[in-house]
Amino acid sequence: MLTEPIRAARLDLVPLAVEHAAEMSGVLADPALHTYIGGEPLSPEALRARYERLTAGSPDPAVSWHNWVLRLRTADCLIGTVQATVTPARRTAEIAWITGTPWQGQGLATEAARALTTWLVRHYIRTITAHIHPAHQASAAVARAAGLSPTEEVDDEGEVVWRLSLGG
Repeated sequence: MLTEPIRAARLDLVPLAVEHAAEMSGVLADPALHTYIGGEPLSPEALRARYERLTAGSPDPAVSWHNWVLRLRTADCLIGTVQATVTPARRTAEIAWITGTPWQGQGLATEAARALTTWLVRHYIRTITAHIHPAHQASAAVARAAGLSPTEEVDDEGEVVWRLSLGG
């Protein structure tokens, strides 16, 4: 399964490239974005190094990493990312998303997560999960809109596991 461009109503999900780091460092610069996910904004150099690792692919041959930047077509700018860690043999994926502060509250993360979920299902993924901090209501709303439901499972960081399970 190759990471390929995905078109949504207002967004293009563009496969991540190292060259996106400079623009994305500005998109992800708000420390408030790390309230629920931890860490802190990365410098352009640190983000470039991270993107180099991500685009190199998973060191585990049984797992594939799929990462996209979100390009808002009307403004022709990057606004966030989505990612999927896929285990094809198990037909499972863990997904995550983040949008820069100026673009939150406009339904763009929901649009991106729905497009990603649809793409994964089209590629025969049957179980999709996301890990969401229990107080992160906006992220929970995105997960719900993408078809995931909260479970009773809590991961090691205290995040709730959300899941979409399809037959087959």
